Amino acid sequence: MSNSGHGSPLAQPLRTPSAGRFAAYVGLFLLGAVVAFAGTLVQAAWFPGGLLLALAGAAGLFIGGAYATEGRGGAVAPAVGWTVSVILLTTARPEGDFFFGAAGGSYLFLFGGMALAVICATLVGGRQTGRGPARLGK
Repeated sequence: MSNSGHGSPLAQPLRTPSAGRFAAYVGLFLLGAVVAFAGTLVQAAWFPGGLLLALAGAAGLFIGGAYATEGRGGAVAPAVGWTVSVILLTTARPEGDFFFGAAGGSYLFLFGGMALAVICATLVGGRQTGRGPARLGK
C-alpha cells in the first residue's frame, strides 16, 4: 500500500527558507519582543483589562504571523521572541529594580502568554499541499 509520496508533513524533508521568509521570521521574532515589552508595562498598569489586552495582543501577533507566512513558523518566531523577552524581563537588575511584581497578574501574563503561544502554534494550520479533501476511500 503506497501513499505515492503524500506522507505525513512530519516525514517530509526540511526545506531551507528563502531569504524573504527568513527576514520575515527575524522581523516576527523582534516584533514578539516588542509586544512582550509593551505587554509587560500594560498588564500591571490596568489590571485586569491590561492583562487581557496584553494577552490578546500576543495572541493576535502569533496568529497573524502564522497567516502571514502561511505556516507554523510564523507563529513560532514571535512566540520565541515573546518568551525570551518576558524571561529576560523577569530578572532583577543590579539596582534591585524589575518590571514584574510578585502579584498574580504577572504570573498569569507569563504562563498565559506561553500557553497562548503553544495553542496558536499548534492550532493554526500549516501550508496546504494542494491535495483534495482528506477522506478515506478516495
